Amino acid sequence: MTGIKFAWSELGGDPALLAHVSTVVREGALPARLPVRELARACVGVCALAGAELAARRAGLPEVPGVRVDDAAVATAFASERQLLVDGRAPVAFAPLSRLWRTADGWVRTHANYPHHRARLLGALALPEDADAAAVEASLAERSALEVEDTVYAAGGLAVASRTPEEWAAQEQAALIAARPLVERGRSDEARVRTFPPLEGGPLLPAAGLRVLDLTRVLAGPVATRTLALLGADVLRVDAPQLPELPDQHADTGFGKRSTLLDLTTDLRTFEELLATADVVVTGYRPGALDRFGLSPEALAERRPGLVVAQVSAWGAYGPWGGRRGFDSLVQVATGIATVEGSAGRPGALPAQALDHGTGYLLAAAVLRALTEQSYDGGSRFVRSALARTAAWLTEGVRMDEGKGKGMAKAQERQVSGGGSVDGRRLAETDSPLGRLRHALPPVSFDGGPGDWARPPGPWGADPARWL
Repeated sequence: MTGIKFAWSELGGDPALLAHVSTVVREGALPARLPVRELARACVGVCALAGAELAARRAGLPEVPGVRVDDAAVATAFASERQLLVDGRAPVAFAPLSRLWRTADGWVRTHANYPHHRARLLGALALPEDADAAAVEASLAERSALEVEDTVYAAGGLAVASRTPEEWAAQEQAALIAARPLVERGRSDEARVRTFPPLEGGPLLPAAGLRVLDLTRVLAGPVATRTLALLGADVLRVDAPQLPELPDQHADTGFGKRSTLLDLTTDLRTFEELLATADVVVTGYRPGALDRFGLSPEALAERRPGLVVAQVSAWGAYGPWGGRRGFDSLVQVATGIATVEGSAGRPGALPAQALDHGTGYLLAAAVLRALTEQSYDGGSRFVRSALARTAAWLTEGVRMDEGKGKGMAKAQERQVSGGGSVDGRRLAETDSPLGRLRHALPPVSFDGGPGDWARPPGPWGADPARWL
């Protein structure tokens, strides 16, 4: 339980509320050398507790509802993009050029799922647009891993050299990340205390009535907003029409949300109209990429006092890597996780994209806690998380720092033998405009809370740019 205690402390939560958390521990879930199961359990646990806390405050309950975290449910949800079936068809996880490659002196991982990233990768390697995997393999075999990393990054593409944990620790970026809290939290003004309409009847939906602008992509940000939608928020995802989302990814992370298209370079006015009555803005683009549209936390809060702004990035919004693009698979390779999980000299991978999912649940928890704090202390709030910071927590062993958590209430823990990474009982089938979907049920659970999303995903970009 030390992981849940530490994460709850980092979120500023009341330690006494940990007594309301119970866990079902299943040894077979998310098997790995690193404590992935403990990380996943902790991230979901604090998210559920933050939801229960806000629900109790809004419903006027005498105590916070009980939270139950089952490793089987968590493991299934952490593989949600792999469990999805669309009319019986399995999803496409990675494109042919998104993989590990041997270089002249080691290994490099590329990410080219999106067409523009594929084009930049091939351009950096001086290969034609129709080059196949064999051509890329031959080109990379002649170069050093760090040369590939620098060349592809300079071209706006995505490639990261595989490092050992010790090699990553020697990087300036690693030191900066380790010095930061698990989730950064702050306030930027003295906006008045937030008032919520009370929750009456039906399931306890702590985010009911709240409006969330979702400007995120792949995968942590969409997991966070998918969770806020589960808890009752009106989540409107906004994408640029020239950057289409991958269909299977949209189907997996679009539950509970609506999806609209908006070109901020030509129609910022519509965005401002949405912002005028928004409660939360979640961004997942490269740090600074949206600032030119006036979407920095400070600029947003100035125009919409009382707003909660949540940001997620790959490497953190600071340091020499702060402006780099990144994905879960790349962060695993750069930080030494892939080396730890590898064998026979080849880098491996975690049993799920745990950095993405874990960071997503942490970000959702931070938003819920910010809303609770606003209900008695006001202020515009910002919260930030980074995949690389979650990775640092994982490689540290998901432990609680010395001196933190003293006097915390003890949560209940129950050991269950067996259990695999995916629990069929945690899968459901739902009809949607996209077809018949088999999907993972949400792992966030507390007494009286929701059991599933209120709506399935619809076609990408098909909804009007307005609130319900």
